Amino acid sequence: MKGLNNIDKLPLGIFPTPVHRLDHLSERLGIDLWIKRDDLTGAGLGGNKVRKLEYLLAEAKKQGARLIFTTGGAQSNHAMLTAACAGKLGLRTILILKKRGVTECRGNQLLERLMGTEVRFVDTDDYGEIYAEMDRVGQASGLPYYKIPCGGSNALGTLGYVDCAKEISEQGVHFDHIVCAEGSGGTMAGLALGAKLFLPGTQVHGMMVDTDPFDVITPKLMREAAALLGQSVTVADRDYHLMDVCGPGYAVASPEGNAAVGLMAENEGIFLDPVYTGKAFAGLIALAKEGAFQPKERVLFLHSGGAGGLFAVEME
Repeated sequence: MKGLNNIDKLPLGIFPTPVHRLDHLSERLGIDLWIKRDDLTGAGLGGNKVRKLEYLLAEAKKQGARLIFTTGGAQSNHAMLTAACAGKLGLRTILILKKRGVTECRGNQLLERLMGTEVRFVDTDDYGEIYAEMDRVGQASGLPYYKIPCGGSNALGTLGYVDCAKEISEQGVHFDHIVCAEGSGGTMAGLALGAKLFLPGTQVHGMMVDTDPFDVITPKLMREAAALLGQSVTVADRDYHLMDVCGPGYAVASPEGNAAVGLMAENEGIFLDPVYTGKAFAGLIALAKEGAFQPKERVLFLHSGGAGGLFAVEME
Protein backbone atom coordinates (compact mmCIF):
# COMPACT_ATOMS: atom_id res chain seq x y z
CA MET A 1 0.00 0.00 0.00
CA LYS A 2 1.42 3.36 -1.03
CA GLY A 3 -0.21 5.14 1.91
CA LEU A 4 -1.99 8.46 2.04
CA ASN A 5 1.26 10.25 2.88
CA ASN A 6 2.65 9.43 -0.57
CA ILE A 7 -0.10 11.32 -2.43
CA ASP A 8 0.22 15.09 -2.79
CA LYS A 9 -2.19 17.27 -0.85
CA LEU A 10 -2.28 20.85 0.38
CA PRO A 11 -2.98 22.08 3.94
CA LEU A 12 -6.28 23.89 3.30
CA GLY A 13 -8.24 22.93 6.42
CA ILE A 14 -7.87 22.84 10.17
CA PHE A 15 -7.58 19.22 11.29
CA PRO A 16 -8.38 17.10 13.19
CA THR A 17 -11.96 18.25 13.54
CA PRO A 18 -13.54 17.64 16.96
CA VAL A 19 -15.43 14.52 17.98
CA HIS A 20 -17.72 14.76 20.99
CA ARG A 21 -20.75 13.11 22.55
CA LEU A 22 -24.24 14.56 22.13
CA ASP A 23 -25.45 13.97 25.67
CA HIS A 24 -28.95 15.40 25.40
CA LEU A 25 -29.79 13.74 22.09
CA SER A 26 -28.30 10.45 23.28
CA GLU A 27 -30.87 10.51 26.07
CA ARG A 28 -33.69 11.61 23.77
CA LEU A 29 -32.99 8.93 21.14
CA GLY A 30 -31.91 6.14 23.49
CA ILE A 31 -28.55 5.60 21.76
CA ASP A 32 -24.92 6.53 22.42
CA LEU A 33 -24.69 9.36 19.88
CA TRP A 34 -21.54 11.31 18.95
CA ILE A 35 -20.76 13.91 16.28
CA LYS A 36 -17.75 14.58 14.04
CA ARG A 37 -17.61 18.34 13.41
CA ASP A 38 -16.52 18.52 9.79
CA ASP A 39 -18.55 21.72 9.60
CA LEU A 40 -15.48 23.22 11.31
CA THR A 41 -12.87 22.49 8.65
CA GLY A 42 -11.80 26.13 8.52
CA ALA A 43 -12.43 27.41 4.97
CA GLY A 44 -15.59 29.24 3.95
CA LEU A 45 -18.35 28.04 6.29
CA GLY A 46 -16.56 24.71 6.67
CA GLY A 47 -17.70 21.35 5.42
CA ASN A 48 -16.65 18.05 3.93
CA LYS A 49 -15.42 19.40 0.59
CA VAL A 50 -12.28 20.90 2.12
CA ARG A 51 -10.80 17.45 2.68
CA LYS A 52 -11.38 16.55 -0.97
CA LEU A 53 -10.02 19.87 -2.22
CA GLU A 54 -6.73 19.32 -0.39
CA TYR A 55 -6.03 16.53 -2.89
CA LEU A 56 -7.75 17.98 -5.96
CA LEU A 57 -6.16 21.43 -5.77
CA ALA A 58 -2.76 19.86 -5.07
CA GLU A 59 -3.08 18.09 -8.42
CA ALA A 60 -4.25 21.33 -10.07
CA LYS A 61 -1.21 23.21 -8.75
CA LYS A 62 1.11 20.38 -9.79
CA GLN A 63 -0.28 20.61 -13.33
CA GLY A 64 0.32 24.36 -13.39
CA ALA A 65 -3.34 25.40 -13.44
CA ARG A 66 -4.19 29.05 -12.89
CA LEU A 67 -7.93 28.75 -13.46
CA ILE A 68 -10.23 26.33 -11.61
CA PHE A 69 -13.65 25.19 -12.78
CA THR A 70 -16.28 23.23 -10.93
CA THR A 71 -20.02 22.74 -11.00
CA GLY A 72 -23.12 21.84 -9.03
CA GLY A 73 -26.50 23.36 -8.28
CA ALA A 74 -27.02 27.05 -7.67
CA GLN A 75 -26.47 26.64 -3.91
CA SER A 76 -23.65 24.10 -4.15
CA ASN A 77 -21.57 24.00 -0.97
CA HIS A 78 -18.81 22.34 -2.97
CA ALA A 79 -18.71 25.19 -5.49
CA MET A 80 -18.51 27.83 -2.76
CA LEU A 81 -15.73 25.98 -0.94
CA THR A 82 -13.82 25.42 -4.18
CA ALA A 83 -13.79 29.17 -4.71
CA ALA A 84 -12.73 29.77 -1.09
CA CYS A 85 -9.89 27.25 -1.16
CA ALA A 86 -8.68 28.22 -4.63
CA GLY A 87 -8.61 31.85 -3.55
CA LYS A 88 -6.29 30.95 -0.67
CA LEU A 89 -3.90 29.56 -3.29
CA GLY A 90 -4.10 32.60 -5.56
CA LEU A 91 -6.07 30.72 -8.21
CA ARG A 92 -8.98 32.16 -10.16
CA THR A 93 -12.27 30.24 -10.06
CA ILE A 94 -15.16 30.19 -12.52
CA LEU A 95 -18.24 28.29 -11.38
CA ILE A 96 -20.40 26.79 -14.13
CA LEU A 97 -23.55 26.03 -12.16
CA LYS A 98 -26.81 24.39 -13.11
CA LYS A 99 -29.66 26.89 -13.12
CA ARG A 100 -31.45 24.84 -10.49
CA GLY A 101 -32.48 25.96 -7.02
CA VAL A 102 -32.08 29.41 -5.51
CA THR A 103 -30.07 31.58 -7.91
CA GLU A 104 -30.72 34.86 -6.09
CA CYS A 105 -28.01 36.48 -3.97
CA ARG A 106 -28.73 34.39 -0.90
CA GLY A 107 -26.86 31.59 0.88
CA ASN A 108 -23.83 30.39 -1.04
CA GLN A 109 -24.53 32.82 -3.89
CA LEU A 110 -23.97 35.68 -1.44
CA LEU A 111 -20.72 34.12 -0.21
CA GLU A 112 -19.50 33.74 -3.79
CA ARG A 113 -20.26 37.38 -4.47
CA LEU A 114 -18.30 38.40 -1.37
CA MET A 115 -15.32 36.41 -2.67
CA GLY A 116 -15.59 38.03 -6.11
CA THR A 117 -16.14 34.64 -7.74
CA GLU A 118 -17.35 34.53 -11.34
CA VAL A 119 -20.54 32.48 -11.56
CA ARG A 120 -22.16 31.38 -14.82
CA PHE A 121 -25.48 29.52 -14.95
CA VAL A 122 -26.36 26.94 -17.59
CA ASP A 123 -29.89 25.65 -18.11
CA THR A 124 -29.07 21.95 -18.30
CA ASP A 125 -28.79 18.85 -16.13
CA ASP A 126 -26.34 17.21 -18.53
CA TYR A 127 -22.87 17.22 -16.96
CA GLY A 128 -21.37 16.41 -20.36
CA GLU A 129 -22.65 19.77 -21.60
CA ILE A 130 -21.38 21.50 -18.46
CA TYR A 131 -17.85 20.08 -18.74
CA ALA A 132 -17.82 21.00 -22.46
CA GLU A 133 -18.70 24.58 -21.46
CA MET A 134 -15.78 24.56 -19.02
CA ASP A 135 -13.47 23.57 -21.87
CA ARG A 136 -14.89 26.30 -24.11
CA VAL A 137 -14.47 29.01 -21.46
CA GLY A 138 -11.09 27.70 -20.33
CA GLN A 139 -9.67 27.60 -23.84
CA ALA A 140 -10.98 31.09 -24.55
CA SER A 141 -9.25 32.41 -21.41
CA GLY A 142 -5.82 31.31 -22.59
CA LEU A 143 -5.00 30.16 -19.04
CA PRO A 144 -4.04 26.63 -17.99
CA TYR A 145 -7.14 25.28 -16.27
CA TYR A 146 -8.28 22.36 -14.13
CA LYS A 147 -11.78 20.88 -13.94
CA ILE A 148 -13.13 19.53 -10.66
CA PRO A 149 -16.19 17.25 -10.94
CA CYS A 150 -19.45 17.88 -9.11
CA GLY A 151 -18.92 17.45 -5.38
CA GLY A 152 -15.23 16.72 -5.87
CA SER A 153 -16.33 13.10 -6.04
CA ASN A 154 -13.77 11.28 -8.11
CA ALA A 155 -11.15 8.78 -6.93
CA LEU A 156 -8.69 11.48 -5.87
CA GLY A 157 -11.27 13.52 -3.98
CA THR A 158 -12.52 10.37 -2.26
CA LEU A 159 -9.14 10.07 -0.54
CA GLY A 160 -10.14 13.04 1.60
CA TYR A 161 -12.57 10.82 3.47
CA VAL A 162 -10.21 7.88 3.64
CA ASP A 163 -8.09 10.47 5.46
CA CYS A 164 -11.05 11.29 7.69
CA ALA A 165 -11.57 7.65 8.64
CA LYS A 166 -7.91 7.41 9.60
CA GLU A 167 -8.32 10.58 11.66
CA ILE A 168 -11.33 9.11 13.46
CA SER A 169 -9.32 5.97 14.23
CA GLU A 170 -6.75 8.15 16.00
CA GLN A 171 -9.20 10.15 18.14
CA GLY A 172 -9.45 7.61 20.91
CA VAL A 173 -13.05 6.38 20.63
CA HIS A 174 -14.27 3.30 18.74
CA PHE A 175 -17.50 3.71 16.81
CA ASP A 176 -19.74 0.86 15.75
CA HIS A 177 -21.61 3.01 13.21
CA ILE A 178 -20.85 6.14 11.18
CA VAL A 179 -23.71 7.97 9.47
CA CYS A 180 -23.20 10.58 6.75
CA ALA A 181 -25.07 12.33 3.96
CA GLU A 182 -24.46 11.05 0.44
CA GLY A 183 -25.00 13.65 -2.27
CA SER A 184 -22.31 12.93 -4.88
CA GLY A 185 -20.69 9.81 -3.44
CA GLY A 186 -17.12 10.70 -2.51
CA THR A 187 -17.59 11.28 1.21
CA MET A 188 -19.50 8.05 1.74
CA ALA A 189 -17.14 6.02 -0.46
CA GLY A 190 -14.09 7.43 1.33
CA LEU A 191 -15.49 6.64 4.76
CA ALA A 192 -16.50 3.13 3.68
CA LEU A 193 -13.05 2.43 2.22
CA GLY A 194 -11.39 4.07 5.21
CA ALA A 195 -13.40 1.89 7.57
CA LYS A 196 -12.11 -1.22 5.74
CA LEU A 197 -8.54 0.04 6.16
CA PHE A 198 -8.56 1.75 9.57
CA LEU A 199 -11.82 1.07 11.44
CA PRO A 200 -12.44 -2.67 11.67
CA GLY A 201 -15.92 -3.45 12.92
CA THR A 202 -17.35 -0.04 11.99
CA GLN A 203 -20.41 0.05 9.72
CA VAL A 204 -20.85 3.10 7.48
CA HIS A 205 -24.34 4.31 6.52
CA GLY A 206 -24.86 6.65 3.58
CA MET A 207 -28.03 8.73 3.66
CA MET A 208 -28.88 9.39 0.01
CA VAL A 209 -30.12 12.95 -0.49
CA ASP A 210 -30.27 12.65 -4.28
CA THR A 211 -31.61 10.04 -6.71
CA ASP A 212 -28.31 9.06 -8.36
CA PRO A 213 -27.47 5.30 -8.45
CA PHE A 214 -25.30 5.29 -5.34
CA ASP A 215 -25.37 1.50 -5.21
CA VAL A 216 -23.14 1.72 -8.32
CA ILE A 217 -21.29 4.96 -7.55
CA THR A 218 -20.19 4.04 -4.02
CA PRO A 219 -18.36 0.75 -4.73
CA LYS A 220 -16.87 2.17 -7.94
CA LEU A 221 -15.31 5.11 -6.10
CA MET A 222 -14.12 2.79 -3.32
CA ARG A 223 -12.28 0.58 -5.82
CA GLU A 224 -10.82 3.52 -7.75
CA ALA A 225 -9.60 5.28 -4.60
CA ALA A 226 -8.09 2.02 -3.33
CA ALA A 227 -6.22 1.69 -6.62
CA LEU A 228 -4.61 5.11 -6.02
CA LEU A 229 -3.33 3.67 -2.75
CA GLY A 230 -1.97 0.59 -4.51
CA GLN A 231 -4.72 -1.60 -3.11
CA SER A 232 -7.07 -3.97 -4.86
CA VAL A 233 -10.14 -4.24 -2.65
CA THR A 234 -13.15 -6.47 -2.92
CA VAL A 235 -16.24 -4.43 -2.15
CA ALA A 236 -19.17 -6.40 -0.73
CA ASP A 237 -22.68 -5.27 0.14
CA ARG A 238 -21.81 -5.61 3.83
CA ASP A 239 -19.11 -2.93 3.48
CA TYR A 240 -21.63 -0.10 3.36
CA HIS A 241 -25.32 0.62 3.90
CA LEU A 242 -27.50 2.99 1.90
CA MET A 243 -30.79 4.62 2.87
CA ASP A 244 -33.02 6.88 0.77
CA VAL A 245 -33.78 10.16 2.55
CA CYS A 246 -34.19 12.33 -0.57
CA GLY A 247 -37.85 13.08 0.19
CA PRO A 248 -39.52 15.43 -2.30
CA GLY A 249 -36.30 15.91 -4.26
CA TYR A 250 -32.68 17.02 -4.21
CA ALA A 251 -32.24 20.48 -2.65
CA VAL A 252 -35.93 20.46 -1.67
CA ALA A 253 -36.49 20.50 2.08
CA SER A 254 -38.38 17.57 3.61
CA PRO A 255 -40.59 17.62 6.72
CA GLU A 256 -38.42 14.93 8.36
CA GLY A 257 -35.22 16.78 7.54
CA ASN A 258 -36.56 20.09 8.83
CA ALA A 259 -37.65 18.41 12.07
CA ALA A 260 -34.18 16.92 12.43
CA VAL A 261 -32.57 20.35 11.91
CA GLY A 262 -34.77 21.74 14.67
CA LEU A 263 -34.10 18.81 17.01
CA MET A 264 -30.33 19.22 16.71
CA ALA A 265 -30.51 23.00 17.17
CA GLU A 266 -32.87 22.80 20.14
CA ASN A 267 -31.01 20.06 22.00
CA GLU A 268 -27.35 20.65 21.13
CA GLY A 269 -27.05 24.19 19.74
CA ILE A 270 -25.63 22.84 16.47
CA PHE A 271 -27.03 23.89 13.10
CA LEU A 272 -27.57 21.40 10.30
CA ASP A 273 -28.88 22.27 6.84
CA PRO A 274 -32.10 21.28 5.01
CA VAL A 275 -30.44 19.76 1.92
CA TYR A 276 -27.77 17.38 3.27
CA THR A 277 -27.15 17.03 6.99
CA GLY A 278 -30.74 17.61 8.10
CA LYS A 279 -32.01 14.81 5.89
CA ALA A 280 -29.07 12.59 6.89
CA PHE A 281 -29.78 13.13 10.58
CA ALA A 282 -33.45 12.36 9.94
CA GLY A 283 -32.29 9.04 8.52
CA LEU A 284 -30.22 8.37 11.64
CA ILE A 285 -33.26 9.10 13.81
CA ALA A 286 -35.34 6.67 11.75
CA LEU A 287 -32.71 3.94 12.16
CA ALA A 288 -32.61 4.56 15.92
CA LYS A 289 -36.39 4.22 16.15
CA GLU A 290 -36.21 0.97 14.14
CA GLY A 291 -33.72 -0.47 16.65
CA ALA A 292 -30.84 -0.59 14.16
CA PHE A 293 -28.37 0.48 16.87
CA GLN A 294 -27.79 -1.66 19.95
CA PRO A 295 -27.74 0.06 23.38
CA LYS A 296 -23.99 -0.41 23.88
CA GLU A 297 -23.03 0.62 20.34
CA ARG A 298 -21.53 4.06 19.69
CA VAL A 299 -22.98 5.95 16.71
CA LEU A 300 -21.05 8.78 15.04
CA PHE A 301 -22.85 11.37 12.93
CA LEU A 302 -20.64 13.17 10.42
CA HIS A 303 -21.63 16.82 10.27
CA SER A 304 -20.50 17.59 6.73
CA GLY A 305 -21.43 21.29 6.77
CA GLY A 306 -23.83 23.08 4.45
CA ALA A 307 -24.78 26.04 6.65
CA GLY A 308 -25.32 28.24 3.58
CA GLY A 309 -28.46 26.27 2.79
CA LEU A 310 -30.13 27.53 5.96
CA PHE A 311 -30.13 31.02 4.46
CA ALA A 312 -31.32 30.04 0.98
CA VAL A 313 -33.63 27.02 0.96
CA GLU A 314 -37.20 27.56 2.08
CA MET A 315 -38.06 25.66 5.27
CA GLU A 316 -41.64 25.42 6.52
